[in-house]
Amino acid sequence: METTTFDWSCKNTWNQSAKNTAWCLLGCAIGDFGTILFFQLTKIPFAVFAIMTLAIINGLITSIILETIILMRQKFSFRNALKTAMGMSFISMISMEIAMNLTDYFLTGGAILTWWVIPIMLLVGFLTPWPYNYWRLKKFNIACH
Repeated sequence: METTTFDWSCKNTWNQSAKNTAWCLLGCAIGDFGTILFFQLTKIPFAVFAIMTLAIINGLITSIILETIILMRQKFSFRNALKTAMGMSFISMISMEIAMNLTDYFLTGGAILTWWVIPIMLLVGFLTPWPYNYWRLKKFNIACH
């Protein structure tokens, strides 16, 4: 039985997977941060866990919407773009969202956006799914953008 080793040293794949991860991060951050900011500004009494759960859901939704739009601009039909956006990067989006919200929770107590926590959340949100996105792109040549 022959085993092959996986190549983690491809600079082009790391660059492409970084671009893909950044687009995913943008989509997730819009819904996630928007939800947290809404509750922070309106001071609507809602449990931190509920706000963070809603932020994750909204982050997933906005990421799927952004990715669908990007794919449609690449001449995908709406149906194929939506299916691709939902299927290819869902693991990446979920890991990104959970990492961002756990970072917020551990650093601020949760559902609080401050000038110093946002860059940390974005960095953690980017780094968490990036190796998975590299692996998926390298192994299957599958990307969401």
